[in-house]
Amino acid sequence: MKSFFVQNFGCRASQADGAALEASLAETGLSAAQAADVAGLVVLNTCTVTANADLDLRQAVRRVRRENPAAKILVTGCYAQRSPAEIAALEGVHWVVGNSHKAQIAEIVSSTPYHAEIHVGDISAQSEFFSGPAADRARPNLKIQDGCNNRCSFCIIPSVRGKSRSADANWVIAETKRLAEAGYPEIVLTGINLGRWGRERGEGRLLPDLLQRMLDDTGIRLIRLSSVEPMDFSPRLLELMAGSDRIAKHVHAPLQSGSDTVLRRMYRKYRPKHYEERLRIARQLMPDAAIGADVMVGFPGETEEEFRESAAFIERMPFTYLHVFTYSERPGTEATGMGGMVPMEQRRERNRVLQEISERKGMEFRRRLVGKRFPAVALNNGTTALTTNYVRVDLARPRPPKQWMEVELGALSERGMQEANAFLVLA
Repeated sequence: MKSFFVQNFGCRASQADGAALEASLAETGLSAAQAADVAGLVVLNTCTVTANADLDLRQAVRRVRRENPAAKILVTGCYAQRSPAEIAALEGVHWVVGNSHKAQIAEIVSSTPYHAEIHVGDISAQSEFFSGPAADRARPNLKIQDGCNNRCSFCIIPSVRGKSRSADANWVIAETKRLAEAGYPEIVLTGINLGRWGRERGEGRLLPDLLQRMLDDTGIRLIRLSSVEPMDFSPRLLELMAGSDRIAKHVHAPLQSGSDTVLRRMYRKYRPKHYEERLRIARQLMPDAAIGADVMVGFPGETEEEFRESAAFIERMPFTYLHVFTYSERPGTEATGMGGMVPMEQRRERNRVLQEISERKGMEFRRRLVGKRFPAVALNNGTTALTTNYVRVDLARPRPPKQWMEVELGALSERGMQEANAFLVLA
């Protein structure tokens, strides 16, 4: 077993974990393979937020077995933490390693392998912070927080990620400097509950304090926040974002539902009026910002009236895009025992309605931007760039990945915009 390949499933935090896994495996002398079908070791770093995420993992195991039967398969991540015996029963799996032991994977694979060897412990006692910047892209993810202390009734993640814990500020600064020196113009700060950074450390320093230090002490051109809970988008944080051209004008605040009664059953810690207040401040401070949300349809007991209330709320919010999810039963969550399951056909129809709202709002937002100029970074394909306010731009000619430029936005494309003119930003 001389080579490895890591395939990541799910969120940006999982991708950052995968980057740390790649670094630790490389330190043992293994070389990174270009694909799973030529690797001696295949690591599948899983998600378990939905039933479809679990299905993706099982299909991936079968695919590796079919295309590379000699490979040793290690399954890690959230699904491995939640249901290790279920994964160990899959043909071809050699190791199952939960999030509790993810930092030990390099050591585990270096020891004598056993078929379906399980390494899973109590995640609630986890205190070690495990991460690395995913730097295989033009915009690397830097995970600075893990775990969650919330107990939303639909969410399995706290039980597989553990309690909230934060990366040390000095480590964050050092990693940011390293990425900037390596030529990355943008980094994406990520976490399971990113807005909680620093709160459990008892030092009185919160996410805005960390951002200010990153601005003061590093040369990174752009910092983007991946997703922050609505009540953690404090006026102070929003004012800092609006006041610096080195923080992306991009607000992603999970909503889940615009119905007060559904939010209460979800055990979310805000009401629609609180959410609306934060978004109004964001739009006032940052008129051209992208504003997005995660929204769930078909939560247990969601009536037609509650769905209409949620859709009406979404209509009047200044969203520029939505990530719409259909509720998926997760064993071990309180929502599964609430009753009143919405028929799948209704869930799909409600998903379609919100997707249409999202597409329309996205088009309206992009139309307002025609003729305006924004800084942007060229993505890995060299033919697309992403602006600081989260608009994908089809470039008129190929650019080197990571190139920092200013683009003038032209005609709308299906999911983004076309480049009218580009001006290299040199400073």
